[in-house]
Amino acid sequence: MSLLRRGLNTYLKWTEKTHLARADDVDTLRHGFERRARFFFHGPFGARYHWEMLDGVPAQWACARGGCHQAGPLILYFHGGGYVFGSTNTHRAMLARLSDFTGLPVCLVDYRLAPEHPFPAAIQDALAAYGAVLDRSGGVIFGGDSAGGGLALALLGEVLRLGLPTPRGVFGFSPLTDLTFSGASVVENEARDVMLPASRIAEIAEIYLNGGAADEPRASPLRADFTGAPPVWLVVGDTEILRDDTVRMATHLRAQSVDVSTKIADDLPHVWPIFHNILPEARVTLQDLAAWIRQQVG
Repeated sequence: MSLLRRGLNTYLKWTEKTHLARADDVDTLRHGFERRARFFFHGPFGARYHWEMLDGVPAQWACARGGCHQAGPLILYFHGGGYVFGSTNTHRAMLARLSDFTGLPVCLVDYRLAPEHPFPAAIQDALAAYGAVLDRSGGVIFGGDSAGGGLALALLGEVLRLGLPTPRGVFGFSPLTDLTFSGASVVENEARDVMLPASRIAEIAEIYLNGGAADEPRASPLRADFTGAPPVWLVVGDTEILRDDTVRMATHLRAQSVDVSTKIADDLPHVWPIFHNILPEARVTLQDLAAWIRQQVG
């Protein structure tokens, strides 16, 4: 592990985790993340971004030089932020880097956020966006991080339930798969997680669900049926409070004969690939994912 990882963990523990624990309203979370993203996260030289509507859902394309193609496979991505903050702007630099590594365009879905638009608005937008691109030549890869990773998996469950054409594969960085928060790591890693304060997760889930059932498969894909699903690729850090969301999801998928690739990384922060500008491990993870994606799309 790099020395930069240790420094980043210390920085995040005393800044980001403290901010998330103390923020007293959604607007504070949103504006703070947007400001830090503009400062810290930058795509590769020559990256391009543009907006498009997908069946009424706004989406932002992120493409490295030569990566925006009118035809061929694409990556459909859902950003994290607990379903209440984060945006395509906060995550587009990381996805432009992934576009650089894969040679594929990435379409980031600007799904509606709570509390203005609680569950099931996000999964409705995800389904509509996929419907707009599902006939893409070469196929589609779903992806997401944190809540967005859970949304990508929930979308896969809905696609299978509705009998729609399936994507070529699905990937997730530290996905949130269980809004009941029944995994042991929520307690075991409460002090070790340098990013997420366990004290706020139930509150965030309540804002998103707005009275909905936390164990509903569209909210907690750990409860979904994935029979017939394409390959899935997941990574998470061993010190994260969401560690067991990935561990148990992998077990659940394998029990349904899904081809699953997982990695439990040593002492890396929540969704570490977003720090690709400064963290060597982040770039390695994105390169590993790019190799897996190329296998799925041929």
